[in-house]
Amino acid sequence: MSNAEVISVLPNKIRIKVKKLEDFKLAEEKFSVGSYVRVSDSEDCAIIAMIENFMIEQENEEGERNYILEAIPIGFLDSDGNFSRGGNNIAIPPTEVKPAHAEEIQKIYSQIDEKKRFSFSKLSQNKHIDVPLDGDKFFNKHIAIVGSTGSGKSHTVAKVIQEATEMKESKYEGLNNSHIIIFDIHSEYKEAFPKANYLDISNIYLPYWLMNGEELEELLVESGEFQAYNQVSLLRRVITRNKQNKNDSSNIVFDTPVKFSITEVLNCITNLSKETRNYKKTSEMMIKGGSKEFDTDEEKYDYYFNQEHNFEEIKSQSVSKGTYNDGTLEKFISRIRNKITDKRLDFMFGEVANNMSFEKVLIELLGYKEKNESNVTVIDLSGVPFEVLSITVSLISRLLFEYGYYLKKFEASRCLTPLLLVYEEAHKYVPKIQEAKYNSAKISIERIAKEGRKYGVTLVIVSQRPSEISETIFSQCNNFISMRLTNPQDQNYVKRLLPDSLGPITDSLPTLGSGEAIIIGDAIIMPSLVKINKCSPQPSSNDIQYLQEWKREWQGVDFGKIVNGMH
Repeated sequence: MSNAEVISVLPNKIRIKVKKLEDFKLAEEKFSVGSYVRVSDSEDCAIIAMIENFMIEQENEEGERNYILEAIPIGFLDSDGNFSRGGNNIAIPPTEVKPAHAEEIQKIYSQIDEKKRFSFSKLSQNKHIDVPLDGDKFFNKHIAIVGSTGSGKSHTVAKVIQEATEMKESKYEGLNNSHIIIFDIHSEYKEAFPKANYLDISNIYLPYWLMNGEELEELLVESGEFQAYNQVSLLRRVITRNKQNKNDSSNIVFDTPVKFSITEVLNCITNLSKETRNYKKTSEMMIKGGSKEFDTDEEKYDYYFNQEHNFEEIKSQSVSKGTYNDGTLEKFISRIRNKITDKRLDFMFGEVANNMSFEKVLIELLGYKEKNESNVTVIDLSGVPFEVLSITVSLISRLLFEYGYYLKKFEASRCLTPLLLVYEEAHKYVPKIQEAKYNSAKISIERIAKEGRKYGVTLVIVSQRPSEISETIFSQCNNFISMRLTNPQDQNYVKRLLPDSLGPITDSLPTLGSGEAIIIGDAIIMPSLVKINKCSPQPSSNDIQYLQEWKREWQGVDFGKIVNGMH
């Protein structure tokens, strides 16, 4: 009689009774929760199932113990050894149960076409089994990498990118054609990619005139103000007119990415806020040094762009207030002026940024600097002021999406340079909550999530709080690398969105070790519990060695340097 037999077959679970566990296990292979078993029928077809848990029955009269193993069907192995997802094809009753051999599991994984194989992990239960993915299916569909602090997310991201940038079709010198942009919010990845195109607040330039309407409004208008609607309306009219002037075209609209002068826009709005007019002839503006008459608002804006003017005082029956001379623009003007003069925002409003061409901005972002090309661009956002973080992410994301769109449009036969955009701590700039300050980033990234794949632009969403991320974005992910999650809300959220109905396999999320992950999705032959391979070099750790630092002798601090940096 067999040492193990199936005693129950449920739609999503198989229950197996094992009489002598030591005899059942394979001699040199680890056998535990997460290991695989092979449940065969009379035609030598088999279900491959993963051990979910086991129970120990009470000893019988002979003093023997029985073990009850519960396993989740992963896929079906036909008589020719071909593997397919699902486990409903086996004939009942099953005739044999035994542990799946390492060679058999490796053979299943090896069914992926060799040209498409992409690997960065080993099976957690057997470190000799490589777990390859279909690289095309992995990268051309959005990816989610989630896990609590300390679970190994940054190392996983670094390992995936290092592998991608090192693979080559044949032997040749130089870089392969991968193009990866990392939005690095904690300044972690510079060490992991020493040859990367590294951009931070000191050398990134994102001219304000490249912003679209949403981004400009988010930057310059306080959404909660009573007059916000009127301010937006005025801003749109004035900027549109300034763009038309600077580019000598009446076809330009508010969203057209062409140069305009924010200083001239401020001059115009300031003049409108102080404007007085002839009481009897309202088209005549009472400018000190000589009144001026305008036939249209556009004509008036053109005159007001040049400088701030002084206006005559209000006089009864003689000089009256202009349309906007009621004090409602004061906060608006102050906000624009503060943004323009804020040294921390020189990367948007400074002279270098203002004089930069659109083409140069794209070259910098994509790592195409002459004689300094790079596969990876690390955009260090740690120095970007929080109030413009969302807008910065939005602007870069939108520019890269539009780059992909127009590249595909002009090179319709193929996508020459597919892009991978990696969003570290994504919940910080595309959260689920509805707030105006996140609107622009949400719109940009949600658009990529919904349409980006068609134009060779895919996302990697990295987060320790997946339950706080916009569901529109997260639900578009087809491949998941889920590491340890300790928050029950995050665990439940991830389980609900995972594409495979694995039930209790995902219950192990809170108990995974550092560097362990469950990989699920279209790119992997079968859902797998893996150990991520070590990356080299590694990203810098955020873990501060408190006790080690506290034990040292008292250290001095250069407060002057810190204060200067804060200005």
